Amino acid sequence: MSFLHSFTRSRMNRASSSRLSELPQRVESNRMSMVYATPQSKQPCFGKLNIPKPQSVTSERRTSFFGSRTSGAGMARNSTFGGTEKMKDPRPLHDKAYVQQCIRQLCEFLSEKDFPGSMSVKSLQSPSTKEFLKIFEFIYCLLDPTFQMPTSKVEEEVPRILKDLGYPFVLSKSSMYSVGAPHTWPQVLGAVVWLIDTVKIFCCMSDQDLLFADFSDGSTEIEDGVEFNKLFLDYTAETYNKFMQGADTFDEEDADYLAKLKRLYNVDEGLLASMEEKYRMLSDEVERLEKESQTDRLMVKRTEKVKLQTDLQKLQSYRSNLESFKANLENKASGLAEELEASGLQVETLKQEESRLQHILSTQKFTPADIERINWEKRELQQTVNSLSKSLEQAEQHMWNEEIALAKAKETAEVKLAEYHKLARKLKLIPVSAENACGHDFEIRTSIEYGPSTMVQCRTQIQQLLRKLITDVDEECSRLTDMKLSLEESIEQVNSNISDKANDLKQLREQIRRLDEQLEQDMQDIAHEEQRWSAEMESVETHRKLLEKKVTLGYDESVEQLKAAQQQYHLVLQETNEERRTVVNNLASVLTTAANHLSIVEKFLEDQHKRVDRVYTEAFREDEVDIQKMKDIMESFIAKVNSM
Repeated sequence: MSFLHSFTRSRMNRASSSRLSELPQRVESNRMSMVYATPQSKQPCFGKLNIPKPQSVTSERRTSFFGSRTSGAGMARNSTFGGTEKMKDPRPLHDKAYVQQCIRQLCEFLSEKDFPGSMSVKSLQSPSTKEFLKIFEFIYCLLDPTFQMPTSKVEEEVPRILKDLGYPFVLSKSSMYSVGAPHTWPQVLGAVVWLIDTVKIFCCMSDQDLLFADFSDGSTEIEDGVEFNKLFLDYTAETYNKFMQGADTFDEEDADYLAKLKRLYNVDEGLLASMEEKYRMLSDEVERLEKESQTDRLMVKRTEKVKLQTDLQKLQSYRSNLESFKANLENKASGLAEELEASGLQVETLKQEESRLQHILSTQKFTPADIERINWEKRELQQTVNSLSKSLEQAEQHMWNEEIALAKAKETAEVKLAEYHKLARKLKLIPVSAENACGHDFEIRTSIEYGPSTMVQCRTQIQQLLRKLITDVDEECSRLTDMKLSLEESIEQVNSNISDKANDLKQLREQIRRLDEQLEQDMQDIAHEEQRWSAEMESVETHRKLLEKKVTLGYDESVEQLKAAQQQYHLVLQETNEERRTVVNNLASVLTTAANHLSIVEKFLEDQHKRVDRVYTEAFREDEVDIQKMKDIMESFIAKVNSM
């Protein structure tokens, strides 16, 4: 079945370049040939310009080069050969980028076809009428080698030729008088690009010779024979008729066409299925033989197991380091949170102090001594802020130096620790299950929380274990020496008794025969034991893979948690710095505001004092004038009384 589909696609692709529409397909399809698609835009034989969709399309269906279509599902399509409706060009010919793309395509086509003359992208920006007629004649000669451009009425001949070729848009005669003008050149360039596409389609069709392929003499080339061409043309005519009636999918026609092809080529699906099954069986057999041909797999698996165990130990050690580092980060984060809380309390205290000072400022009168005292306190506070800033910088610098020294010391310790572990592995003291470890743990694990006392304790413990190991080795050496002496004495005794054991030779041979039988039995037992070990190795390998998967998951989670902790740390540090800057700025602003307010109050009091003095003086003068008037009135009154 797959062979039939590939054969059909290889044959039907010959007709896929015959579509002239430049609009995209209305129904998306993943099939590559024209047999399974509607005759819309699909041009695999040459490059297609990037034409965007028309913006005016809403609920109506797109217009094809074969004619306009209505929105009704059952209405038939109108062909351009009988329709009189003028179509609007959907290509963005007024887009500069699209025009430049068309110019580059035209220049590349002329270079490929060996255009007789020098032509560049710059010269095609605004060509003259003579250059355009020369280009048009050259391109059209690729379709009709006998064509010659007429000398008169060229402005009528070029639109007529394009119309006869089936160009779906109108090219006016007036555009031929000024071809290189900015308002006419894009339309003319679109027609030339369409003509280039027509030439490419013609070349592809000429090479394929689709309708009348070679009539084969025998039945060996049925694909290029009359039977196949008849089936293909019937299928194409039927699907095209349904397309013109408004259909977009042709599932029934596809199934009927495939059934006819099966009958034409006598496709035996049962034979294909049996061949696929046979191929699968042979592939399984080859894979099995390749696996059996491998040698010494047990040793390779053991080596891989040792490597994986070492990697697992390293991962566990790294995970423990990450956990300790995470704990330190959490401790630092909690300390920063406490500092942030203390800073918040300090800010609240400063706000309360500010409100108290503001109340005092608004309720009492200041003397020059108070103003001088406030200025002195302001200078003292400024000096305190400067000294605290310097102390903070010195503390940060000291902390940075301490961290650098700690990192260097840690690197030195890690190097020495690596040398110690390397020597211990050579002596087979690491891991705990090593030959000379005797169940003791000689490995020194790194941890951030280790202090000097912990290191001294670890060194003392390992030295005691090593001394004990040396003592055991010395005792074993002395025991082996005593055994050697006793064996030498036994050998001498055996040599002296060789002559006495000559009569026992037959009995010894019988014992040897029995031992051989026992050895054979032992070899069989060893073979069974080896098989049992292989099964155990497989189970251990499965368990190892499971552990490796769990370790990988745990490592990924630890890395994510570490990244989250780092981000949180940087966020808290940034917030702390911002709070600190805010407190300093607020304090400076409060002091500045208080000083400005004091100056304003002092000036206001001076103005009030002057105004009161002036009012008092004027009132005193007015009172004196009134008293003098009263005295005059009294004197005049007394004089009148006396005269009476």
